[in-house]
Amino acid sequence: MLDNIKNLKILLASNSPRRQELLKEMGVEFEVVAKQGIDESYPPEMNAKNVPEYLAKKKAAAYADMLEKGDSLLITADTVVVCDRKILGKPKNAIDARNMLKMLQGHSHRVLTGVAITTRDKQVSFTVKTKVMMRQLEHDIIDHYVETYKPFDKAGAYGIQEWIGLVGIDYIEGSYHNVMGLPTQRLFSELMNF
Repeated sequence: MLDNIKNLKILLASNSPRRQELLKEMGVEFEVVAKQGIDESYPPEMNAKNVPEYLAKKKAAAYADMLEKGDSLLITADTVVVCDRKILGKPKNAIDARNMLKMLQGHSHRVLTGVAITTRDKQVSFTVKTKVMMRQLEHDIIDHYVETYKPFDKAGAYGIQEWIGLVGIDYIEGSYHNVMGLPTQRLFSELMNF
């Protein structure tokens, strides 16, 4: 599979264990690369639906030096949660995580993941959207999740693949793996056609 890119070294610019696991399960051989301090800001007036793809491209630009030889393909991604037109990134602390979960409970929200596939000569980018409905959660459920799972590295303060997903998500419309942080079906399709 993916014979069209078999001569390229695949680089995944992400420390996310979930993204690494999903890409591995897709059968893609890759190397993890990670730079610290990449600016993840975006224009405040930017429409939320454009933010993840903008950030994925911005991350790709930070790794341009790794693509100079022309033998590498870089995958970058960024996931945001949008609720009531407000972008929820990663929580700063436990209080922030609890507040995010309180905002999400009993409402539907959107999980948007932007992905950029970049070589020295070409870039393809896209965004995948999934609608998620989280049931009303008791305070002790939120407290247990935040204290036990410490979801400080997750957009919207939750991981659907964790305990909170098992007990708190009523339904989703769209890609489950997108909510985990990597829309695998779309990524595979784009890599096949790259």
